[in-house]
Amino acid sequence: MKTRRDFLITGGAGLCTLAAPLTSRAQQMSMKIYRIGFLGLTSAAGLGGNLDALRAGLRDAGYVEGKNALIEYRWAEGKNERLPELVAELLRLKIDVIVTHGTPGTRAASKSTRAIPIVMAISGDAVANGLVASLARPGGNVTGSTFFSPETGAKRLDLLKQLLPRTTRVAFLINPANSAWVADLEEMETTARSLKLVLVKFEAAGPEAFESAFASMAKSRIDALTVHEDAVFTSHVGALAGFAAKHRLPAVAFKEFAEVGGLLGYGVNRMELWRRAAYFVDRIFKGTKAADLPIERATHFETILNQKTARALGITVPQSILVQATKVIE
Repeated sequence: MKTRRDFLITGGAGLCTLAAPLTSRAQQMSMKIYRIGFLGLTSAAGLGGNLDALRAGLRDAGYVEGKNALIEYRWAEGKNERLPELVAELLRLKIDVIVTHGTPGTRAASKSTRAIPIVMAISGDAVANGLVASLARPGGNVTGSTFFSPETGAKRLDLLKQLLPRTTRVAFLINPANSAWVADLEEMETTARSLKLVLVKFEAAGPEAFESAFASMAKSRIDALTVHEDAVFTSHVGALAGFAAKHRLPAVAFKEFAEVGGLLGYGVNRMELWRRAAYFVDRIFKGTKAADLPIERATHFETILNQKTARALGITVPQSILVQATKVIE
C-alpha cells in the first residue's frame, strides 16, 4: 500500500518527466528566428560562389538557414530600376537586416529605409559614392565592406601600360545604370594622363549590349580595354572575356576576368568579403548599431595573369608583370 510519502515522490518524478518536454517546447517557442533580406543586383547564378561564402559565414556565426535564420531573396536580374520595389517588398516582410552588394543596391536600400540596418557585402568606394559619412564613423544605418574602386581602376591602367607600353587608346566599359563609375573615372583620367593614355568611355547596360559595345570599340581603333567593377559585368565575366578574345582586344578587369580567359585581372578577393558580411550581420543581431560598426576597407588584392591568353594575342609578358602576379594561368 502506497503511503502519502510514496505518492509525493512518484508524483514528483512524473511532474519532472512532464516538465522536460514542456521546457523544450518553451525553448523552441522562444527561439529567435532572424530574418535577413538579401537584395541581389543580378541573379543567384550570377553570384556563383559568393552567395555560398555568405551562407558559410552565417553558419560559422551560428545562423542556420531554415532553422534560426530565414533569408528572403529578391533579384533585380540586372535591372537596377527594379531595386526600389524589391526593397519595398523586403521591408513589408519585417526583416531584421538587409544584405546588399554593389553601389546601386546599397543606395536603393538606404534611400528606402533609415530604420533597418544595411550590410554591404561588397561595394566600391562607399565614401566617394555617398553611401556612408566616413569609414570609422559611418553614421546612419549602413555598414559592411568597401574597396577604393578609383584606386583599383587606376592600378589596372598602370598594369596595362606595363604589359603593353605602346598602348595609347584604352576603352573604359561602364554600365550607365550604375553611377559609381563617375567617381572612378576622375582618378583613372589622372593616371591615364600620366601614362600618356587616352580613355574612351563605352556603355553596356547588360550582356545583350556587349556585342555592339565591342563593335564600337573596333571602329574607334581602341588598343586595349579596362572594365568598371559592376555587378552585371562580374556576373557575365565569361561573356566579356569571350568578346575580348573574339576582337583580339587585350583587356584588364577584376581578377575573375583572367580566371575565365581574360588577359589580366586585378582586384579584391570577393569571397573573403562576402564571408565577412556575416560578421556584420552577427554583430547587428547581437545589439550593435550599424552606425557604430566601422566600415572595413579591403586590403587583400590579387593580380592574375592568363599567360595562355597572352600567347594567343602574341604578347610577350614583361618581367615587371610576372613578379607582381599572385597567380599565372599557363
